[in-house]
Amino acid sequence: MGNILQDRYAGDVGDFVKLGLLRALSPGRRLGVAWYRFPDEGHNTDGRHVGYLKRAELRALDPVLFDHLQRVTLAQRSIASLLPVLEGAASFDDGLDMGAVAIPHRRDWRQQWFARVLDRLKDCDIVFADPDNGIVDDDDQRKGRSVFGKQMPLSEVRQLSRGRCAVIYHHNTRRPGGHSAEVDHWLSQIGLSAMAVRANAYSCRTFFILNPDAEIVGRVRQFCEDWRILRVSLHEGQT
Repeated sequence: MGNILQDRYAGDVGDFVKLGLLRALSPGRRLGVAWYRFPDEGHNTDGRHVGYLKRAELRALDPVLFDHLQRVTLAQRSIASLLPVLEGAASFDDGLDMGAVAIPHRRDWRQQWFARVLDRLKDCDIVFADPDNGIVDDDDQRKGRSVFGKQMPLSEVRQLSRGRCAVIYHHNTRRPGGHSAEVDHWLSQIGLSAMAVRANAYSCRTFFILNPDAEIVGRVRQFCEDWRILRVSLHEGQT
């Protein structure tokens, strides 16, 4: 499973949905993006879902974005190639290669990395975090593992969203109880005013929208209505 953070994913269907969501939510706002960029992995086939670009009916969802991603997938795929459609967003793309850091130093290294995230995006009033696998708890044991570079602990979720709207990517897992229960779990753990957008085309993803104001709530609802063709929906029970 995976997401945009590795350059080879750039332009896949996950990007189409997430960038479409950000473009729908951010007009008139100062958008910032923390990519949580993990080193490319060659052992799996993540990033292969670009067949959506052959479906002409999907272009109507966001013609500018659709056309741009077509060009991206035909060229050298990279995170940087996605930025033009985010129209001046602040971007933090320092790598999260924790495997290259000696184990005893990984916790401090990660704290320093995240401090740079906060500094780079401090002037933004809506921010997006793109961890490859999504949200995890703050169990200290996981923080020394190289795979922690693909995860965003609750402590970072809360810090990034403090005083502003934040959108957090989460790749749904095989957690017991199913995906709806998983979404409910993280909503309860985050403990903030929040909405959850489900996107289930090709693989199951959730976008947690934290601290939404009335305008953002309306934009989220409209996005879910407009993008139903790609199995995008508002998580039931959320407002």
